[in-house]
Amino acid sequence: MSATARQQSRSAAPRHHWFLYVILAFFGAMLTFVGARAQQKASDDATFRKLIDGYCAAWSSGNPENAAKYYSKDATLTFYDLAPFSYSGWKEYDAGVRKTFFDNTESASLTAGKELKVVRHGNIAWTTVPMRVTAKFKDGKSLDSPVRYTGIWEKRGKTWLLVHEHLSVPLGG
Repeated sequence: MSATARQQSRSAAPRHHWFLYVILAFFGAMLTFVGARAQQKASDDATFRKLIDGYCAAWSSGNPENAAKYYSKDATLTFYDLAPFSYSGWKEYDAGVRKTFFDNTESASLTAGKELKVVRHGNIAWTTVPMRVTAKFKDGKSLDSPVRYTGIWEKRGKTWLLVHEHLSVPLGG
């Protein structure tokens, strides 16, 4: 092998190693990113499981004041409930649920299912979870029904607040 060929071979080797280092660094960064996303997802799932379980316990207490801490108080927000069709803002929601539901019940319970799904983009997250509502009414009637739940949450400071929610029962359910 000539001296020129050996010199070209040696000068190509460092460039080849540099490319290998860049590829390894890229894959290392990707693994770190994927791991961080998985850790964030697990943290979000735990955070929203706690919020949803607290939300259900608050509504099961029969006192909307206990649920108030989960809601933004902006008057322009819309909340869809089981009855009536919708409420505008927390103030109307609170008064409406008292009149429509809690004034007529002896006891009520709202329970979230295990199938909680959380999607988060920055300070906005939405949750979906099947729930079950049971109630015993003052007139002797009772209710036991599946409920579909979707909540839109906004992080304000350190607190996640509902800015929209939608509850519905399946047709025939």
